[in-house]
Amino acid sequence: MGGIGGPAAPLLLALALLSPWGSASGSCPPRCVCASNILSCSQAVLSSVPAPLPRFTAVLDLSHNNVTRLRADWAPGRLAHLHALLLSHNGLSFVSTEAFAHVPHLRHLDLSSNRLRALEENLFSDLAELEVLLLYNNEISAVDRTAFDNLGRLRKLYLGQNRIARFPLELLRDGSRLPQLALLDLSANRLRSLPVGELQALPAWLRDRLYLHGNPLACDCPLFQLVARGRRRRLSAVMDFQEELRCLLPTAAAPVGILALAGRQPLNCSEAREAVLEAHLGDTVTLGCDTRLRGVRSRHWVTPGGERVLEEGGNGSAALLANGSLQLRALRPEDAGTYACWVGGPLLNETLYVELLVHNFTLHGPHDTLNTAYTTLVGCILSVVLVLIYLYLTPCRCCCCRGTDKPPAPRDDSINSSVLSTTPNHAAGVPGEPSRSHSASTTGPGQNGRFKVGGTPQPPPRHGPKVQRKVSDPDSVSSVFSDTPIVV
Repeated sequence: MGGIGGPAAPLLLALALLSPWGSASGSCPPRCVCASNILSCSQAVLSSVPAPLPRFTAVLDLSHNNVTRLRADWAPGRLAHLHALLLSHNGLSFVSTEAFAHVPHLRHLDLSSNRLRALEENLFSDLAELEVLLLYNNEISAVDRTAFDNLGRLRKLYLGQNRIARFPLELLRDGSRLPQLALLDLSANRLRSLPVGELQALPAWLRDRLYLHGNPLACDCPLFQLVARGRRRRLSAVMDFQEELRCLLPTAAAPVGILALAGRQPLNCSEAREAVLEAHLGDTVTLGCDTRLRGVRSRHWVTPGGERVLEEGGNGSAALLANGSLQLRALRPEDAGTYACWVGGPLLNETLYVELLVHNFTLHGPHDTLNTAYTTLVGCILSVVLVLIYLYLTPCRCCCCRGTDKPPAPRDDSINSSVLSTTPNHAAGVPGEPSRSHSASTTGPGQNGRFKVGGTPQPPPRHGPKVQRKVSDPDSVSSVFSDTPIVV
């Protein structure tokens, strides 16, 4: 054994010197377990962070201890390789705003199950590469609006089981504060109301992991519709916690299920249809493809007529936009129907449906309405003027229109005047011969579509030297419109 051990001793010594834990600066702290670049000091009854810490440490586990304060000098040197720090179950009540200045590459930070009451200004601003932040099961009631500034890579934020009474909408609005955030846990807090309109406008992939169960929310119909839409889309935050999604009614002693509010008194909420868009003829509309999948690889639309819109730009009246939406131009009645958006993700596929209703009329603005009313008024005035002209200024075929060479017939010889007269005319003849009045026996069309009575009478037969009766011009205006009996 001695002979074997002798030659092997230098080799073992060299391996010890090459090991990271062999040098003085890399020695494993007491009561800790060291494995490669992992340093585990969990349940070691520590009241402070052990020192010195090896500079090559990548994972540091200090959970289940009594480290109640995390000062700025807990890491005297820069830990450039540290990417995971676990400090849960320590009774931690204070964290310095400079506590993370020496760990700029930290990606996972666990501060859960402690006694933190507030998140101070710019508390995590030094952690630009942080991806996961666990703050659940604390006593947090105040969150500064700048506490999560400069966390451009944060993907998961756990704030459940705290005392937060105001929804931190600034974390989600516009996606500029936390652009990579894909999970936000606000369950089991003290939220009584939610900004439903703003939450409904969030992309589905973010609402899929927005956990709100376990809060004392006040019941109302917008809240019900938000949750009902989530169930219809099979969002994880709704499907996994349907029983815990409850709200408070003024008339109920215990919380009721939010999804049970459909048709229930006193609210009697009705479910809103998902993705129903209304438009008018000639409009241009954009149909959104709000998928809950991230990392979409392919996407295409299918129209109600079965036509597939595959490439960006499209043709005709349908065009696929860069963000996956479908734009329809110059709507027609046949464009109405259900459109399907097919999305292919890295692991799953999803199909979304959008119903389009096209009203069979154009939608006029205020200016068009004014023009229409003005045109109608002008048309009515012109119609009245034309009717008046027709009644009073209609041109007639009268004696004055025939020229000046023929003098008009004497008025007292008009046979038409005798027809319209109530007194019988006396013919000049042989004394003793009874006088006769010419009565109307036929009717014929007259000027301007009117019918003249009697037409043109036949001249009486000649009886020698008797005086003949003069027949006046049948188109005489005076004979037609005369109201005074004329005796010849």
